[in-house]
Amino acid sequence: MFPRLFEIGSFGLPTYGVLVAVGVLVGLWISVRNSTAHGIQAENAWDFGIAVVLAGIIGSKVLYILVDWRTYAEHPREIFSLATLQAGGVFSGGLIAAFAVAAWFLRKHRMPALATCDAFSPGLAIGHAIGRLGCFAAGCCWGKPTHHFWGVTFTNPLASQLVGTPLNQALEPTQLFESAAELGIFVLLTWLLRHKKFDGQVFGSYLFLYGIARFFLEFLRDDPGRGSVFGGAMSTTQLIAIALVLAGGLIWYLRPARKVLMATATR
Repeated sequence: MFPRLFEIGSFGLPTYGVLVAVGVLVGLWISVRNSTAHGIQAENAWDFGIAVVLAGIIGSKVLYILVDWRTYAEHPREIFSLATLQAGGVFSGGLIAAFAVAAWFLRKHRMPALATCDAFSPGLAIGHAIGRLGCFAAGCCWGKPTHHFWGVTFTNPLASQLVGTPLNQALEPTQLFESAAELGIFVLLTWLLRHKKFDGQVFGSYLFLYGIARFFLEFLRDDPGRGSVFGGAMSTTQLIAIALVLAGGLIWYLRPARKVLMATATR
């Protein structure tokens, strides 16, 4: 809709980048505030958050390139092109990289792993919700053609030029759907963080809820670069979403059982 906020000569400020930056800052602020409220030092929380954000950015770009590797293998210079740099990447790739760096950081600094992840989960959700508004502004991550009244028609040639957005046809507003889903998840996780019964409850809920939302939203997506598995039966992102649902469910299943065992052992 508005790929660039403004242009001065050859310089243009991308709306996507601005909204992603806002999402990161808001998400970090909420995460650090939640962390300090649960006994985690603010300095450690800030360092942890910055490390995870950087890993997420790199991971999303790496998976974006990998799922479309044939194209990039034939045209390796495209990896460093403006279109690739401005593309949002694949969020699931960022999530996996963020998890890996988070595990390393928490172990190195001896921070309570699940409690820290609980504190950061609402911030991750709201940051992602804001970032998806950036996707909508840029025109990336578009949906399939639709005749529903909520269909959105992109007309800005710049969106087509930068990310290949189909113009002048109504598309499913998948960016807004995912933003709304993440906003709802944020509200739920914020409430759950105040009433949680065990460490990992909020984090497990985020994995479970986002995995379900992303799996079904993938059926409405029509942009390339998400990969496919099982002969095209599902996208790579859907496979990762299933893994997130299973991981979230496993955290919920194991943690209460572990607390019961520990309570029994101390009697």
